[in-house]
Amino acid sequence: MEQVQQLLIASEQLYSHLTSLPADKERDAYIEKIDSLLDIRGAIINDLQANFPDALCNHPLTEHLVKLDKGIQERLLKVKNLIKVDMQQLQTTKTSEQKYTNPYASVRTMDGMYFDGKK
Repeated sequence: MEQVQQLLIASEQLYSHLTSLPADKERDAYIEKIDSLLDIRGAIINDLQANFPDALCNHPLTEHLVKLDKGIQERLLKVKNLIKVDMQQLQTTKTSEQKYTNPYASVRTMDGMYFDGKK
């Protein structure tokens, strides 16, 4: 049952890492750390399910692990929403920059051309 304790430690590390949100400059390292902690935790869960499928059924730490998992999911959702907002702002910045460099790109003009609609 040592793997259950490893899962608890990995979950607590991830949970504590997700408690604070980083500054803009530190966001890449923050996300990489989340990714590595999720990989470690996922490997422990996969190993636990493969070797001991019923290990968490009546274990005393199961309730604490479930609470940690809910907290982790909520905080990952907050991080995801932050990233989504940043991506939307980046897309808005890109489109406004394109409109600034070429303001008439969206206008369809056909100066000097005549299309006969009859066949």
